Amino acid sequence: MNQVPGIKLNNGTLMPQLGYGVWQVPDDEAERAVGTALEAGYRSVDTAAIYGNEKGTGKALAASGVPREELFVTTKLWNGPSQRWGRDEVLRAFDDSLAKLALDHVDLYLIHWPRPMRDDVLAIWRTFEEIAASGRAKAVGVSNFRPADLERLGEVSDLVPAVNQIELHPLLPQTELRTLHARLGITTEAWSPLGQGKELLTLPAVATVAAKHGRSAAQVVLRWHLQSGHVVIPKSVTPERIRENLAVFGFALDTEDMAALDALGSGPSARRIGPDPDVFDA
Repeated sequence: MNQVPGIKLNNGTLMPQLGYGVWQVPDDEAERAVGTALEAGYRSVDTAAIYGNEKGTGKALAASGVPREELFVTTKLWNGPSQRWGRDEVLRAFDDSLAKLALDHVDLYLIHWPRPMRDDVLAIWRTFEEIAASGRAKAVGVSNFRPADLERLGEVSDLVPAVNQIELHPLLPQTELRTLHARLGITTEAWSPLGQGKELLTLPAVATVAAKHGRSAAQVVLRWHLQSGHVVIPKSVTPERIRENLAVFGFALDTEDMAALDALGSGPSARRIGPDPDVFDA
């Protein structure tokens, strides 16, 4: 039985709070990895055009036997710097993602990066409005957007992003951005929710909380996210860890545990691990 709670997005769409991410999973491995996740009970899968694994992901979705209405599929527009992104280019990229996924719609479509050094994001968002109105994406949103980027969208559009997917973990709590999301009605989704590598998971504060509950370090960090109201998409290709990351609904962190993990965001290890949206334009 799937225990994952749903979070209602600002347009009424229900999104599972815990999903499976496929960043850095090669296309020829994605079918097996996503299939394992779906068999374990995941119903939300997050991919992107730039990941190069939409075809493998789509094969796994089709082979799973899970009814389409039980699945929540996210992909992202790679608004790379090598081309102009007008309406036709965005629609062509969206059609290409649907074809690779072998779907007639996705549940969430995101702009992958704000790219502040260029001025095409507003035009892209206008096309996202069109995609949302068509029903071919149940919801649309953004990824890696900063407060200024979200405020700028609000100046030209009545359509509020349903989701902002950002780097978020105890070492980068993104307090300002999460506060703005709450005010605007945007759901916060965390990529790299466990950090990258083993740094976060080996910190003494995390180990202490894990030992207290008889859980793994990854499970207590995911629990911190869930109790903080974030959507999370942990990634692993190891079947045991895929299942372990889903087994986070049989316990709860107390106030002391949450405070210990919250404190990491202002401690000596606090830092951004992934690219900085202020300068990222790769």
